[in-house]
Amino acid sequence: MQRTVKIEASLACANLKNLERDIKQLEDAKIDYFHFDIMDGNFVPNFALDFTILGVVRELSRTDVVCHMMIEEPERYIERAAAFGPEFISIHLEATRNVQRALQQIRDAGVRPGIVLNPATPVSALQYILDDIDLITVMTVNPGFAGQVLIPATLRKLADVRKLIDAEGYTHIQLEADGNVSFQNIPTMIQSGATMLVGGTSSVFSRGYTIGEAVAKVRELAGPRTVH
Repeated sequence: MQRTVKIEASLACANLKNLERDIKQLEDAKIDYFHFDIMDGNFVPNFALDFTILGVVRELSRTDVVCHMMIEEPERYIERAAAFGPEFISIHLEATRNVQRALQQIRDAGVRPGIVLNPATPVSALQYILDDIDLITVMTVNPGFAGQVLIPATLRKLADVRKLIDAEGYTHIQLEADGNVSFQNIPTMIQSGATMLVGGTSSVFSRGYTIGEAVAKVRELAGPRTVH
């Protein structure tokens, strides 16, 4: 069986002074998704993109969006995010007391729900929500800042999530790696079972490459891969 790997551009790493230019170059490179991080300064110690910028992105492009909500009580903003028509809305397991209710809220809004695990959150936390999700994101760094170094144990965690969803028959669930998705780390992430890669400063927006060159390099490293 072959898995086709989808490539995402983390817009938090784009040049916001030239956002329209970067979006055009990403489109020309046929990027699969724009990855849109919303941070609240509470769940993570940083602020990032907001709904105003998301609105601008949707005006500039119809490329599919993954909306990654790094905020406490994401239920408060799910309908607002869904109004922009993302393909996925992902929430952190650690950020809500009522995970399944929040995931159902996403699906009821017509969007595919995703769950995000921080590096120290165990894979076993997924066991009883596999029916409720279409995307699992394994944070391979602690969320909140670009440019961090990969936490090595998270590569094993990616492999463990892949084993779980395959063993339980949830092969439709996408498995996303987010954090230091570098040219060096991509092959191991793919080998570990990732099907979506969030490219930031260490790949898609890497210095020394045009956006088109960087996306082409990620695509070459990523696959498709034959799995058994």
